[in-house]
Amino acid sequence: MENKETIVMMGVALVIGILLGVGGTMWMQKGSSPGRTAAPPASAPAPAVNFQEDIRILEGVVAKDPENRNAWVQLGHKYFDSQQPMKAVDAYDKALALDPNDPNVLTDQGVMFRQLGWYDKAIENFKKANELDPRHIQSLFNQGIVYRYDLQDLPNAVEAWEKYLKLNPGGQGAAQVQRELDALKGAGNMELPEGHPPLPDQSK
Repeated sequence: MENKETIVMMGVALVIGILLGVGGTMWMQKGSSPGRTAAPPASAPAPAVNFQEDIRILEGVVAKDPENRNAWVQLGHKYFDSQQPMKAVDAYDKALALDPNDPNVLTDQGVMFRQLGWYDKAIENFKKANELDPRHIQSLFNQGIVYRYDLQDLPNAVEAWEKYLKLNPGGQGAAQVQRELDALKGAGNMELPEGHPPLPDQSK
């Protein structure tokens, strides 16, 4: 499994406010191949002892072969799943040094940045992921979360989530995102970006 797709839409009941990871079993989905943007629902987290054994093996692999990008990605995923965000960030850095153009790894690292409270870095990663793959819905979803809940930047949250809905109008999480947008519109005190059309009235 090479990429963690940062959106585990936690079944049909996606919890707004939680970031989606492409490779984590906590919030996000795991992507097995480059560019994969959808994955089966995440299974229950494995016992910590399993994480530690996998981590020990992968750490041995990268120690012997530091150019093994897939091992760095998988090590990042294991740190991600075992809630070790700083180590995950470092492992993803090593993977991105070998291939900086992987939107899934960028997104997963962005999730870890957010967990560390580094919101600007998280946004930077999500934006780059979406630039690399404009149909990368995880990065758009996560942008909306960070803008809405961490940075209180409502116009940019709206912009990200509207792009998300255009790409994923009927998928998991779409109804929740639409409700978020409706709530933001109903607040009445949000200044939309210049040239941004008003949100549609969903009551009709």
